[in-house]
Amino acid sequence: MAISYSSQEGVKVPGFKRRLMGSWLKSVAAMHGREIIDVAYQFCDNPGILEFNKKFLGHNYYTDIITFDNSQSDEGIIADILISVDEVALNGEEYGTGFRDELLRVMVHGILHLSGFDDHTEEESLEMRKAEDEALALVPEGIF
Repeated sequence: MAISYSSQEGVKVPGFKRRLMGSWLKSVAAMHGREIIDVAYQFCDNPGILEFNKKFLGHNYYTDIITFDNSQSDEGIIADILISVDEVALNGEEYGTGFRDELLRVMVHGILHLSGFDDHTEEESLEMRKAEDEALALVPEGIF
């Protein structure tokens, strides 16, 4: 049950407490009947995420998160999650949530996708937002 955090050259991993973050993310997955086996978060900038978005998804736009599910079965979550700190900062500004709150929402958003939630339709998006809000209510004190 490992969660790792890295970044592309020139981008810093945000300053959260890794042990608390990992415990929170694992508990969210467990709430939805899933176990994290190996999740690797990589933080990048907008040019970095655009490159991945074009190469792997055929999309020519910036996004805040890309989740690659590498799981072989329903036994547990194995994934790579890319997060653009640039987009997180812009979204935090736009939505008035700030960088930290938006980062938490995006990080758990990836885990929720890997736990069976989707956001392609309006109904799915509402369910995803509800699950995000429930997870955010459980963020441990002092995570930053």
